[in-house]
Parts: sequence; structure tokens; C-alpha cells
Amino acid sequence: MKPALQLKLSQHLALTPQLQQSIKLLQLSTLEMNQEIERYLLENPLLEREGEDGESYGGGGFEAGGAEQHAETSEREAPAERETEPERLEMQAPTADDDDRWSSDAGTYSGAGRDDDDDNDSQEIHAVATSLRDHLLWQLGMTQVSERDRSLIRFMIEALDDDGYLSTSLEELLETLPLEYEIELEELEIALRHIQNFDPTGIGARTAKECLALQLRAREADDVRNLALVIVDKHLELLAARDFARIKRLAGCDDDALRAAHALITSLDPRPGARFAPLETRYITPDVIVKKLKGKWTAYINPDAYPRLRINRLYAEILARQRRGNGNLSGQLQEARWLIKNVQQRFETIHRVTQAIVDRQRQFFEHGEVAMRPLVLREIADILGLHESTVSRVTSQKYMATPRGIFELKYFFGSHVATDTGGACSATAIRALIKQLIGSEDGKKPLSDSQISEILGQQGIVVARRTVAKYREALNIPPVNLRKTL
Repeated sequence: MKPALQLKLSQHLALTPQLQQSIKLLQLSTLEMNQEIERYLLENPLLEREGEDGESYGGGGFEAGGAEQHAETSEREAPAERETEPERLEMQAPTADDDDRWSSDAGTYSGAGRDDDDDNDSQEIHAVATSLRDHLLWQLGMTQVSERDRSLIRFMIEALDDDGYLSTSLEELLETLPLEYEIELEELEIALRHIQNFDPTGIGARTAKECLALQLRAREADDVRNLALVIVDKHLELLAARDFARIKRLAGCDDDALRAAHALITSLDPRPGARFAPLETRYITPDVIVKKLKGKWTAYINPDAYPRLRINRLYAEILARQRRGNGNLSGQLQEARWLIKNVQQRFETIHRVTQAIVDRQRQFFEHGEVAMRPLVLREIADILGLHESTVSRVTSQKYMATPRGIFELKYFFGSHVATDTGGACSATAIRALIKQLIGSEDGKKPLSDSQISEILGQQGIVVARRTVAKYREALNIPPVNLRKTL
């Protein structure tokens, strides 16, 4: 067959770089989006944040009905002076009665509404966290022991885990020591007893039983303490199973004594070293603020989450003066315009989706979780004329600040359970009802999963016992036998 050239026409869908960037920004969280914008700011000299040179620029408001579109003026439609004017994004929070950003019934969120002169943040004193190891070594420094014992105690301190437990046996620790030191097992036991006398009480225990026992032995001896020590030493498994009748029979005590001993045991700290663990603080900047204004729940884009970007004036003027233009700068100018437009479009889409969610779940904002209605992504997609995958991207890692707290947008979506009347009830509402029923139950006669299922059935909600158990476990609520009290 001879080689030949052929022409073929076909249609296919191609994602332009601008569309790819728009999709990417839409699925990023606020933190990830800011990191991406910082990367663009470093790479593109024509892009800068609004007001970096100290000037203040006005802009269109971002209100409940949507944001004003910023039209791009081409070279053929505007003079050169118009070209050099920097493009900018601006969004303002609701004005007038909304200047306080949150009223007294809207939680504790303050956002950017605080006074610029408020320097409380700069006056905060951050205490230097002391680790468990440093705390124990500080006590070791004040302990009168030989240098050999001091070295062994320091070695044992290093072997403790974050909860303060010695999870490795003394025999295994002994095998890790060099033979030329001629360390005996008894010396490690002595070093461990020194650690167990340190603060916090219960440190250096090898089991939870030993940890609780150490804390009880450090207390002044009385009848309650002695009974609690017996229960911890011999009947801790029965106590965990709440088999109070068997404990009373084996320990030879009455209800009042057992109740007092049980209260003492539950007041102990099973993880004494955890208080010294560093806390990892995670801050969430909500993308949207929801408030009730004039009787209607309305969503607003959070100004703190909205980056204000514009074209750099100096580089734009240089590019406008060049007749033929600079290829590199022209490309970066187009890239900056794309980013500004895509960031604005991202927040417009988030605002539209959030307002649609608020409209469908307005009973939740009025009455709480028990009033949550079933909602799926397709329902919001059909209302707004968007693809279901777009709604999924919008609701992932985006947060809404409401008077009832801060929620991820995905929180408002969930499966449903049929009712006797032919309707549907949200799984979130059912979990809230289960939590209410268990919260108001008699501790001496807690409700079983079957009983909860029957109570819900009487309210017209058809829920199987297995479903109740699944929802209860999702709420981290123990089963009926572990909820029983004396």
C-alpha cells in the first residue's frame, strides 16, 4: 500500500488551560487556593494583591443575588489609557445592620469585622509547651540518686510513650543495653519505681490497671479508696462491662459504697502523659457566612476568604506602550486575567450552591439537626443547572459559618429513611433523634436498640434495629450494657 495523506473531520471536547484552572480552583479548599494564588503571585509579575501599594480601590458588591461581572475590555474596544487601568476583584460584606458581622445570636464568629486598632492578637502570650520528657527530666535533676541510677532513669524516661506508659517490657529493655555495663533487671525495676514516684501520678505504668492503682495508692487511705483499689486490682474487667451486681457480690459491698468507689475510679486519669502532648490546632476559615436577615436565611461570601487580586499597574502601562508587545508579558497578562476571572467565578459558584443549600435546609437553621431534610447532590445540580460533579467539587472542603456552628457543605447532604406517611426523613435527623432519646433515658434502665427502633416507629420513622445500632456507633454512643448506671 502506498503512503498517502488523508483529511478527516471529527468533533471532540478539549479542556482549555483556562477551564482546567477553573476546575482546579473550584475543588481546592480555601487554604489550598491561597497557596496556589501565592505561587502565581511569585511567578507572575503582572499579578498582585489589591491595595499592596497602599491605595484603596472600589469594586462591585457581592450580594445575595450574585456578584457583578467584571467585563474585560479588548484593545479594539477601549483606548490605551483604559488598557493600563488595573483589573481588580473586590467583594464587600453586607452593609448597614450587618457591619457587626455577627449578632449576639449568631455564634462567636467575628472575622474581619473587628477594629483595625485592636491589637489583642499581638498581645497574646503563648506559653511554651513542656514535653513529658522535659518534665520528668526536670524532676530527675532534683532527685538524689547515683550517677548510674540517674543514667538508667533517663534511659527509662526515653522508653515511655506519649501517654506515659512503659509499653516495652523490662526484659526487652535490658537486652538493648550493652553487656559491658553489667546492668541487672533489678536495677531497671528500681529506676522504674523512681519514675512512678514522679509527677504526674500514674506515670511509668505498664498497664491501665497499674496506672489507676498507682493513682489510688497515692491517695489518703479510706474505705472508698480501699474498695476502689480492690475493684481496680481484681474486678476492672467487670467494671468495664458494668456488671455491678457481680462486683457487689465479689467485693462484698452495697450500692452506696460501690457508687462512691466507681465515682473515684472514673475521676482518675488513664493517660497521665497525654496532657503534655503538643496540641495540633487546626484553623478553619469559612468560605460562606449565613445569617437571618429580614426573616430570610441568606448566604454571603466571607471577605476573609476572598482574595482581592488585580493587574500590576506598572507592568500594564509598560505593555500598553509597546506597539508590538512583549510575548512573555502578554502571556503573563492573559494568565493573570484568567486567574482573576476564575477566582471570582469560583466564589460565585460557591455562593450559588450555598444559597441553594440554605434554601432547602432552612428548617435546620431554625430548629437544628432534628429538622434536617434529605438532600442529594443531584437535587442542587438540577436547581442551579450545574453538573453533579461541579456541586461535588464545590461542597468538598468548603465551610459555612452559621449561628449553629461551622459546617462543611457536605454535612447538609445525606441519605433518607422512609416514613409511614410515604415521605422521607434525613439520616442526620434520625441520628439527632437517637441522641436525644439516649440523652433523656433512665440511666438505670437504658434504652436498647430495639426499643429505640420501636419509639421511632411510633413517630412514623421506619428504622431497623441494625440501622439504629449503626447510627448509634457513628455517634460514638456505647451499647446499652455500657450505659447502665448504678
